[in-house]
Amino acid sequence: MVNDRGDTDARATGGVGYALLVAAAPGGRQRLMDAAGALHQLAAVPPAALLGTAGGASVVQLVDPADPQTVLTHLRTAAAHEGPVLIYLAGQLTFDAKQRLPHFALARTTPRTARYTALPWHWLAAELARRPAGSSTVLVDLVADETAWPRLSSDPVLAGRLLTAGLTLYGSLAPAPPKRLTAAPLYSRAFAAALRGAAEDASFALLHERAVAEAGLGGGQELLFDGSAVHAHAPAAPPVGLPDQPRAAGVNGIVTRVAGGLTQAAAEAEGDAPAPRPQDRLPDGLVPEPFAALPPPPPLAEWEQTPPPVPDPHAAIFEAAHAGRHSEAASMAAAWEQEALRAAGPHSGEAIHWLEVRADLARLADDPARACELWMSVADARLGNGQAADDPDVEGAVDRAHHQWQYVQDPARAGSLAPFLISLRGRVPGRRPGALEAVRRRAEFLQETSQTG
Repeated sequence: MVNDRGDTDARATGGVGYALLVAAAPGGRQRLMDAAGALHQLAAVPPAALLGTAGGASVVQLVDPADPQTVLTHLRTAAAHEGPVLIYLAGQLTFDAKQRLPHFALARTTPRTARYTALPWHWLAAELARRPAGSSTVLVDLVADETAWPRLSSDPVLAGRLLTAGLTLYGSLAPAPPKRLTAAPLYSRAFAAALRGAAEDASFALLHERAVAEAGLGGGQELLFDGSAVHAHAPAAPPVGLPDQPRAAGVNGIVTRVAGGLTQAAAEAEGDAPAPRPQDRLPDGLVPEPFAALPPPPPLAEWEQTPPPVPDPHAAIFEAAHAGRHSEAASMAAAWEQEALRAAGPHSGEAIHWLEVRADLARLADDPARACELWMSVADARLGNGQAADDPDVEGAVDRAHHQWQYVQDPARAGSLAPFLISLRGRVPGRRPGALEAVRRRAEFLQETSQTG
């Protein structure tokens, strides 16, 4: 859903902003948070106030998206925006079982399929890395499931490296609630309230501090992100011989960013004008605590440097398809196709193979038109790579396209596919005599039917 607002204020500065608000969580027992409820809190804030942009803002909302490619498309649209950008994510954080990397869970994510049905966190960082420094902010209200929380909570340095690298990140990451309970979006509610009561040029740092205080966060186990580094409650003392870092008071004991001995909130209260949101930057003298007192993060562990071999995904994909979870299977196959496109290019054997998998999945989903279309793409790609017309792989692709086309019941759809199929049959007649003429006869019949009907 898109909500555009073009209100402007001559007293304010800044261009037109863009906000992408995503709330997603798996269904059933896997759902740990009322993500949609979190989204409603921020969606009720006027767009210009959401980003602090005098030129207005465009706000796009995604509720329970199921396909990571869909979310990636919206991320790329946001990343291409010339003005300030806010990305808001509410829901669940999970780790995939193979590479043990963080993913943002989507509507059809399960522990077994996270790698294919959830949004890899590094996709978010990669898309925003292309933008000018300081022009993007990520706001999160997340619950970590049992695959993610033990690892992140026990090692805040690792959490910072995995989640905050390359991002200006604000928000909260909490452990999962007890079984059969759903976490409430406390941080989102408090942040929305802070937005409604704040000046238009209030920084995200100030809003974050107010939201943390209002929501009563910091007294528990949650990890908080303040735009610079991840902070856990009750951080470790600095090493012996190093001076204590100044601590901010009044935010439930949470260590926040400190500038010149004042908290960000106190500095703004004394009249120091912050940079407009979302161009928050670290002012001179600002020390991210407690990381300033620690040595650089250790080198990547061996499992991060050399991921383990990826098992064959076909079994999981076709298991989902045969169980009737056709959207899940198609999403997994599309994700693998995208990986092949990025790694080897559109003309590679790997990319063509995943086109074939998608075509067979369309057949299993009883979508002959889509299956025909994909098999024609396979044949066209193989011919474009120089394979001969009598190559068994080429002939097989055209034969399958022809077979599926015969089952397309919608005359308009079948008619739209006919010209390309006739062209392919002209180049690849196949082993069965009369195949080209059979296509032409049905195409003529479809055309006559459309004219008389």
